Amino acid sequence: MDTQGRDDIDPADQWVIDPATGSYRLRKEPAQDKAQTAGLPRQAGRAPAAPAAPAAVPPPRYRRRGGGPSVPPGRRGSRPVRTGRTPGKGSARRRRALLWTAGSMGLVLVTVGVGGYLVYEHFNGNLTTVDVGDAGSKDVIGDGPLNLLVIGTDSRQGLGGRYGDADNVGHADTTILFHVSADRSNATAMSIPRDIVTGIPDCPTRQKDGTTTTIPGIPAGLTTPKFNESLGVGGRDPGCTMRAVTALTGIPVDHFMMVDFEAVKALSTAVGGVDVCLDRPLVDPKSHLDLPAGPHRIEGEQALEFVRTRHALRNQSDLDRIKLQQRFLGAMIRKITSSGTLTNPGKLFSLANTATKALTVDSAIGSVSKLTSLAKGLSKVDAKHITFTTLPVVDNPHEKVHATVVVDQVRAQRLFNMIKDDVPLGGHRKRPKSDALLRGPKAAPADVRVRVYNGSGILGAARGTVDWLRGTQGVGGPANGGNAPAPAARTTLAYSPGQADQARALAAMLGLPGSALRPSAEADGAAGGADMALTLGADFTRAGVPVPDPESAPTDLDRTEADNSSCVS
Repeated sequence: MDTQGRDDIDPADQWVIDPATGSYRLRKEPAQDKAQTAGLPRQAGRAPAAPAAPAAVPPPRYRRRGGGPSVPPGRRGSRPVRTGRTPGKGSARRRRALLWTAGSMGLVLVTVGVGGYLVYEHFNGNLTTVDVGDAGSKDVIGDGPLNLLVIGTDSRQGLGGRYGDADNVGHADTTILFHVSADRSNATAMSIPRDIVTGIPDCPTRQKDGTTTTIPGIPAGLTTPKFNESLGVGGRDPGCTMRAVTALTGIPVDHFMMVDFEAVKALSTAVGGVDVCLDRPLVDPKSHLDLPAGPHRIEGEQALEFVRTRHALRNQSDLDRIKLQQRFLGAMIRKITSSGTLTNPGKLFSLANTATKALTVDSAIGSVSKLTSLAKGLSKVDAKHITFTTLPVVDNPHEKVHATVVVDQVRAQRLFNMIKDDVPLGGHRKRPKSDALLRGPKAAPADVRVRVYNGSGILGAARGTVDWLRGTQGVGGPANGGNAPAPAARTTLAYSPGQADQARALAAMLGLPGSALRPSAEADGAAGGADMALTLGADFTRAGVPVPDPESAPTDLDRTEADNSSCVS
């Protein structure tokens, strides 16, 4: 039976598995069950003949409010519903959903298609889009890594003053840069604290009349704004936040997704509640949160109270709230992938409908077909290979009362480099082939010939390293090459094929990772044709201190995996 025209039946409940084809079809009433041979009516007293081939499933009828012809909402004319492959089994089936991040809590899991089935045309009408110009990518998804910016805005407009200033247009209250690796095997979700003081670049924004207006930026200085002001203030749109992230991190942003307070409530309810566990009670009179220690299933208003609370946390800081939100998002991911939502048409329809209504996206991904295309890549990432972290910051040294923070440049730069180089923060990738460069025979120290160049920015670093190599390690031929042609982000050692044993010996002395070695003919030109060329980079501190391996995650970063189900302390 076609239930699209009935108000008492969930539209998704009309879908059932067709045993003949293994795919979904419309449910029919028993009285309407027809013989499948040539479309002939069933004859009284006779069993239906076996079908020679499955009959075509008629498209569902859409009822327009107020009568009139049946058409899909938001479309002119009728169009058949598209069907696709049967969902797979096991973990492949659980992951074959459209998983994204967005929300006031930082992440939205949007499921508008599983293997291509159950995609409704009216989902297109649910989406809100913003033209961000050249702030993002025009491609939906390519072969390389993908950087998706997810924004949770604190807008109170249309909420009747329930959460404060009803005229608040909203700022970037919660922001996560969601990096998906090129091989789609893992993802890093980096939270950006809203209270970072940082410059905001000029921002061209598209107006309602089709013209473009550039909103002046604010350079770093005494009047430096906070990061969350990259959205809302002065008419700044999500494209401005995308530009601010790129300026702050050096990482290009491809697309954005944004939701507000109401989305947190709607999505947590649509998935049937999110399971969290607490080591201690969380009580916050300001957000009205009151949860005792132990396990809880939260949804709706209570879920919003949970992700908004600060005063119930130990330090009552935004950084603590970010950690709480990350745990909530991990719990939501686990709930969706393990609760049967992805194999239940009714649940899936409800979740997809809620999610698409909640989303604002850039115009490059502003349709169900484009979002589904994006999903094919994102759905390959297993939840246990999604790692949450937070951009490293320190208290603002220019404030007596530390209400804002600044980027910890040393720790943050290493994290930025890992994301730009597509290195998994959770280590879910085989060790790089460069490790093999460290294995093999090593030359005697007296036989090592190297010229040291200073690209670290540390005054006298090359000279100090030469003295250390000669006096402490017994290197026979170290030479000071002076300043490098340009500042170097990383320490590198270039050498010719015949110097491999010398390179391994020097790497062992200095504590260089395999990724720092550059086996090529470049060494001859760089070092005058005789010596290896050691260029000290920004990761160098002093001779004798091992250089960090950019292929390994820093040990001093806050990290949690999406599949971490331990209790919140």
